[in-house]
Amino acid sequence: MVLKFFHLYKHSFCSVVLSSGNWLKLSQLHYTTRTFFGKYSPNMKFLTQTEAVKIDEELFNEYKFSVDQLMELAGLSCAHAIAKCYPADCFKRVLVCCGPGNNGGDGLVCARHLSFMKYEPTIYYPKPTAKPLYENLSHQCKSNGISFLRSSPTLESTNECYDLIVDALFGFSFKPPVRETFVPITEILLNTKIPIASIDIPSGWDVEKGKIRENDFEPDMLISLTAPKLCAKMFKGKYHYLGGRFVPPALQEKFQLNLPEYHDCDMCLKL
Repeated sequence: MVLKFFHLYKHSFCSVVLSSGNWLKLSQLHYTTRTFFGKYSPNMKFLTQTEAVKIDEELFNEYKFSVDQLMELAGLSCAHAIAKCYPADCFKRVLVCCGPGNNGGDGLVCARHLSFMKYEPTIYYPKPTAKPLYENLSHQCKSNGISFLRSSPTLESTNECYDLIVDALFGFSFKPPVRETFVPITEILLNTKIPIASIDIPSGWDVEKGKIRENDFEPDMLISLTAPKLCAKMFKGKYHYLGGRFVPPALQEKFQLNLPEYHDCDMCLKL
């Protein structure tokens, strides 16, 4: 009970500090995707799973982006979004949970950039992908002094040792059920009182229907990449950001994404 109160108090206090410190900057944003009543603009598109896959394919095939290129930009934008909402002086110790696919790669990149922003990330990567891209990303994290957990943390150790969790387990290609390897960490995500920032999709959610099982957790933050997926309409957390500032105008037009304008040189945008 004391620990729960501490995290709630700490989160509230830091939110006040962050809000006061960034009031002027936020007030200058010239574009918002929400109406006065807090709903998303009807013009911005929310992607189906099929549309998300097709957009990725076009980025790779038509626009000649490489996977690691997009992953770097996506992970960087996630780190920037997190820093806007959870400042390092209040949320220094970050547990980054990475899955075996591209979402996990985004998490590895995010962890590396967070380490440059005065955070102290620790990575839990229960099923590393045996491909050069992911091996290189892991090596880069280790070379920057980021620790990797050898086994799943307990709920107690998670609550005691970390101030924030980054969920980079599963992306829009996920199909249930959750594999046995990831059950312990998803249970922690469900039961912890620590804030959770999910990258693109809250892990375990249906990409289009959202939270459909009792054991699906609710993150405090969602960072949609490229464009929000349909499940983002069911997101009820505090912060929803758009990241991945790399979508060519012609591709936006083709899929009628109607994405909002990013502000100045920002890598992410609050929705």
